[in-house]
Amino acid sequence: TFKSFSFRPANKLEIWEDLKIISFTRTIVAVYSTCMLVVLLRVQLNIIGGYLYLDNSVGKSVMNPLAPPDVQQQYLSSIQHLLGDGLTELITVVKRAVQSSLGGVSLKQSLSLLELEQQLSWIRAEVESDSDRPMSRFLLADDENALADQACGLTENDVMTIRLLNETRDMLDSPDFGTILNVCLNRGFSRLLDNLAEFFHPPPGDSAPNSAPDSLAVVSLPLAKIIPIINGQINTICCETPGLFVQDLLLNDQVKEFAANVYESFSTPQELQK
Repeated sequence: TFKSFSFRPANKLEIWEDLKIISFTRTIVAVYSTCMLVVLLRVQLNIIGGYLYLDNSVGKSVMNPLAPPDVQQQYLSSIQHLLGDGLTELITVVKRAVQSSLGGVSLKQSLSLLELEQQLSWIRAEVESDSDRPMSRFLLADDENALADQACGLTENDVMTIRLLNETRDMLDSPDFGTILNVCLNRGFSRLLDNLAEFFHPPPGDSAPNSAPDSLAVVSLPLAKIIPIINGQINTICCETPGLFVQDLLLNDQVKEFAANVYESFSTPQELQK
């Protein structure tokens, strides 16, 4: 996208307008996709973990495992949807919401942290409002049978992988999953705002104390100055080693409890009767 810009002086305003949309879109997508990746992997690894427990339980034939390595690899590779087509659709949806919320806001207009929080809330509401198309569409391909379109007959492993994917899809469409994803998103956007708050301190010598309840509403910055700040947040969200952002999500008690419940439900022999 940046390569397509023409850096003529007359084009400067247009470039800044594009930067406004791109910067907000990319950072908001980073929050969404990181939360989705953490929760999806939690679900998948605990489903696989449940099946591995059954495979290794006493009395189970090791000759016919439910989840052999090929199935595990095939199943876990479905994460590619979130990193590919799912991410592409998420970017489109978020960009549309950012355009709707911030498109008409002048670069010179000053925003307080509270006003910025309101903008993020509006963007989130638009992204998450489509009840007919749940958020799970970003995480897993819609195809009923992701492998069934192959011309040759399905192997036993393919059938097992499809079963795992269908069970995962049911889990992703459940109210419990929606609640946990929302917990993560709330925490993710809260941490983003905490990071942004560092840039909204009153100037030195200002008589208003930092601890005043309304200090967040008093200090404001022009949108043009907020753009590079928002853009810089991508480095704290998407760093190579698990940063505080990801650790927050992984260590969340509700997420851990949900993951334990997934493991428990897939590690009981009754699951095999389905």
